[in-house]
Order: sequence, then C-alpha cells, then structure tokens
Amino acid sequence: MADPKGFLRTGREEWPRRPVEERVRDWDEVYVPGALLPLIRRQADRCMDCGVPFCHQACPLGNLIPEWNDLVARDDWRAASERLHATNNFPEFTGRLCPAPCETGCVLAIDQPAVTIKNVEAAIADRAWADGRVPPLPPERLSGRSIAVVGSGPAGLAAAQQLTRAGHTVAVFEREDRIGGLLRYGIPAFKMDKAQLERRLGQMREEGTKFRTGVAVGGRDLPAEELRSRYDAVVLATGATRWRELPVPGRHLTGIHQAMEYLPWANRVCEGDLEVSPLSAAGRDVVVIGGGDTGSDCLGTALREGAASVTQLDIHALPGPDRPAEEPWPTHPRVYRLSAAHEEGEELHTAPVSDADARLFAASTLGFVPDAGGRVRGVRVADVDARRRPLAGSERTLRADLVLLALGFSGPARDDGLVEGLGLALDERGTFARDRAFATNVPGVFAAGDAARGQSLVVWAIAEGRAVAAAVDRFLVGSSALPAPIDPQDRAMGV
Repeated sequence: MADPKGFLRTGREEWPRRPVEERVRDWDEVYVPGALLPLIRRQADRCMDCGVPFCHQACPLGNLIPEWNDLVARDDWRAASERLHATNNFPEFTGRLCPAPCETGCVLAIDQPAVTIKNVEAAIADRAWADGRVPPLPPERLSGRSIAVVGSGPAGLAAAQQLTRAGHTVAVFEREDRIGGLLRYGIPAFKMDKAQLERRLGQMREEGTKFRTGVAVGGRDLPAEELRSRYDAVVLATGATRWRELPVPGRHLTGIHQAMEYLPWANRVCEGDLEVSPLSAAGRDVVVIGGGDTGSDCLGTALREGAASVTQLDIHALPGPDRPAEEPWPTHPRVYRLSAAHEEGEELHTAPVSDADARLFAASTLGFVPDAGGRVRGVRVADVDARRRPLAGSERTLRADLVLLALGFSGPARDDGLVEGLGLALDERGTFARDRAFATNVPGVFAAGDAARGQSLVVWAIAEGRAVAAAVDRFLVGSSALPAPIDPQDRAMGV
C-alpha cells in the first residue's frame, strides 16, 4: 500500500452530486463533472492491501482492487488502467451502475466506512479514456470460426468482445433499433450518459465485432434454425425480459404500466427520437410499486418529467443504518441507502405520505381504484407485518393516475421463437438450462447473463459474458486462454 496509515488519516469521501434543484431539470449524470479526480488518490490510499482481500470474493469479476488502488495512490494511471481492464471489459459501466458488493466486502468495512472502490474504478476508466489509453485490440489472426451473440446487454457485449479479440468472427443481434439492451433503454441517462456506451461500441466495431440491429431472432427476421445453421456457435444473452405481474383487483385499468414499458420511452426522448414520452409523468400523481433499483430509476425519471407527486412502495420494512446481525460482514447487507433519485424525492418532498425520502415501507398493494372512465385514480395499500401479511385497519388509498410496476423479472421471453425453434430446455426457474460449461441442451448453443442466471447485477452479467466466451472458445478450438471468472453455479456471497 502507498500509505500504511491512509485509512487512519483520511475519511471516506464520495463523488459529490450536483444540487438537486439543478439536476432534476436535465438528464445529465447526477455527479459534479470533474470533481472525482481531485479526491480519488486520497481515497485509494485508504486501501489496506489486505492479506486476504475479501473485496475479491465479493466481486464476481475478481477485480484486482488492492492492486489498482495502490497504483492510483502512486499516480500510475496507465498501470492502474491495465490492471482494471485485465478483469473488466466495461469498468465505466460498473463504476456507475454496480451497487458495489465489493465495498461491503472491504475489510475496512468491518468497523469503518469502506474504501470508495466504485469511485476509484470510475475514475480509472474515465482517466484512461481521456488519456487515449483504451485502444481497440483487434486479433492478430482470424480463427475462421463464426459466432452469433443474441442480445446486446452487458453479458452479450462482454462475450462478443472477448470472442472477437480471440480471433473469431462475431455478430451481435439486437431486436431493438440500437445496441445496448438495458444499458440503452432501461438505465436512465442521469445514471449513465449513453456516450459511455457509444464509446465502447466504437471500440468494439474497430476490433471487428459486427452489430445487427432490428433483428428479432427466432421470428420471421431470422428463424432459430437458420441462426444455428449459419454459425459455428451461438450465445444466448437475451436477458430476463419476462416481467413479474401484480395480480390484484383493478390491474386492467388504464394508466398502469410495467417499468420497462415506461423507462424506454424516456430514454428515447433523450436519444432525440421524440419530444415527449407517450407515458410522460408530467403533472401526474405517480405511484411506483417495487423497492429496487428499477423502482428508483422510475422515481428519478418521473421527477425529471415534472410529476406532481411520486411515491415508491417497498414491501420490506424500513432498514436501519447498521448491518443486521443476521447479515454479517462480508455479505451485502440490507441497510438504509439513499440513491440519487431518493435524495431528490426527499429534498423535493414529492411523496404525499412516506416513511423516508419518497418511499413508503412495509406497504402491500391490495388493488387499484378506477374513475368513471376506467382509468386508475388510486392505489389501495395496507401496512404489513414481518411475514408481509396486511394488517387489519391499516388500509388506505393513495392518489395516483399513473402507476408503474417495478417488481423484477422472472426469466427470458417465451414468445420470441427461440425456445421452440431451437428446442431449448428450461430449468425450474424458467431460465435457460445449461451445464457447467454454459452449454444448453442444444449442441453449439450457449447461454449467459440474466437469461440463464436470473435477474442479477451488471457486474455479474459482465462476468457471465467473459466466462461464456472462454467456454465457447474452448468448444471451437479445443482450449482457451480466455479468463473464466465464474462458474454457472456461482452465487453472490450470502449466509
């Protein structure tokens, strides 16, 4: 470590956010531009270079965190970028979007605020791009083998980049009009500027990866059997797009939408495709049902669209500030966290009723209230006990004329023709079944990311992409030098 007493001399200091009143008026990233680099060397100096760095265990990519922390502290940004990119294809994505389980696994976090690992990662990536140290890495020779990657989210992109660099000819198929999957149309621009994505796609194109947009694989655009016959191997990285429903009275009312029906429109406005979203929250009373990151994204989006009020419902109890005894270090604990969107909701007082920021905790949705025209005008809620059962006498109605369901996803789509066309087997969760080599029951067809693992984090998606690339490379040529950071059965640290 650069400073053996750094963690004693310096406290945790995070990338500052722009003032709430300023940032909710635009779609720019929430952080103060240029404010990260001046403080990041001191923060990297807090890393203790532990003998057993549990941050490695908490990160599925196996990021070499103490190494690049030390290099940043010593002002060796070139070497820091090399060490970071050795394990992570897209650190500018994870440095902005990952909830940083590495930080809850930080040894310093046992009794002090953790090292700002996520901020250091973002700083290294941004500095590398600014200094021109992220060149395309095309292969020296081609293998003569071709691979189709279906889906262009982080898992598909990571697999494609690894396989292209290994010398294979790779085509990425995306059913939408732009590449990126959830990175493009699910993640709001205020969390990650799409220029970050475009920059990586430009690098991948120069390396030789081909992109095919507007192609519904499995349907009339490209039947599944034709895909399989055209390529030596296929990687299915279609994501977990089958959203969870809320089967309560009134679900059929107009004005109730899934989060992934709502968020893409806002992203298309930012892309310049249209001036106003057809599902805009402007002037509306909005209730978001679901306490996760997608719900937070809906909250921040609705605020920027000019909602009259926004309340987010979370069925879990309000968590405390400290790690619960049943979730000991180094697991990722359920503690009270304040995302940028929640901070905005709290400061702007957007929720008519809430327990904290814009969230109403321990709240169960009982049904929806219609107006005379069949449109939603309210949400019936009740408090719940520890077993999530509604408490008698706690029922009330929240005003709402736009309801957004952010309840997560249960697996890949079943109606796109892939499952039937290829004859794919599904596991008990409804995700693509695969063996220890990421291979499905169909020879030459592999599965990675949320479509096979189930809904997970961006860092797990990238790790899946890297690991499936090694498996496909081995399948095609008999051996592989590509890294495989995870096994299909690996799961996040838990108790």
